[in-house]
Amino acid sequence: MADKLQIALYWGAACGGCDVSVLDTNEFILDVAAVADIRLWPIAVDGKYKDLEAMEDGELDLAIFNGAVRNSENEHIAKLLRRKSKLMLAYGACAYMGGIPGLANLTTREKIFETAYLKNPSIEWGNGVVPQPESGINGKTIDLPRFYRRVYRLSSVVDVDYFLPGCPPQPDQVKGALLAVVKGELPPKGSVVGAFEHALCEDCPRTKNEKKIKQFYRPWQVACDPDTCLLEQGVLCAGVATRSGCGVRCPKSGIPCRGCYGPAAGVVDQGAKLASAIASIVDSKDPEEIEGILAGLPDFISFAYRYGVPASLLQRSYRQ
Repeated sequence: MADKLQIALYWGAACGGCDVSVLDTNEFILDVAAVADIRLWPIAVDGKYKDLEAMEDGELDLAIFNGAVRNSENEHIAKLLRRKSKLMLAYGACAYMGGIPGLANLTTREKIFETAYLKNPSIEWGNGVVPQPESGINGKTIDLPRFYRRVYRLSSVVDVDYFLPGCPPQPDQVKGALLAVVKGELPPKGSVVGAFEHALCEDCPRTKNEKKIKQFYRPWQVACDPDTCLLEQGVLCAGVATRSGCGVRCPKSGIPCRGCYGPAAGVVDQGAKLASAIASIVDSKDPEEIEGILAGLPDFISFAYRYGVPASLLQRSYRQ
């Protein structure tokens, strides 16, 4: 039908969970199919890149891009989808902030290749082959995407209209975002959709007593009180620095928030906000004692910026 919405979905540097989350809307996906033609979705529809390239600019109503930009193929398709689409949605934590793949910005491309292809226990002994952008085999040239020196969030590569956070986004969020497009009830460009402006702590049902702590624990080291703030029990929780909208699913289940919804409105740097919260809760003024208390924390950079190194003030820890 000519009046159907034209939609494309693409998977960049990601685990695949975001694609599954679209299917987690269950029968709602049939409602989407009734009002929209899905022109590209590598996981479910047999569309080809050449079909996308043949489209008119702006022919698609919506491109849903999940995953970060890690290599030249990701960048090429991101720019191609941007040109072919009226609206671009950064779907999930990886597209929004860089996500788990963005943790690669804490090391170098050379170290990643060394670990994956040279010093991996599963590699055959004596193997020294590292993938190259071009390789010659039997007189033919095989091309592979170029692996960039750092990971980028989607908005660092193309203009993004809307951001849908989460690792992955919850089904109700997905429904709401798609319905907003169908009904033409879109918020201002640049909005984070399917989430709130305030921090997760404001919606958490756990009781906060403004208690300071003398020790930090990993979740498996302590049996937590199910009704008390996890951070006040010494379990590192990122809820104070994280945007709400997920339904507080992790803290309600006894698992600390890890920050996948990104910084709450007004928070410039999610990791710095969490560091400030930790500083305020440590019960000591003695430098040596403070150092001992903080020693109980996990790798702080990897925790505080688990989903957002490319979107942070930090960006990366190596000059690349």
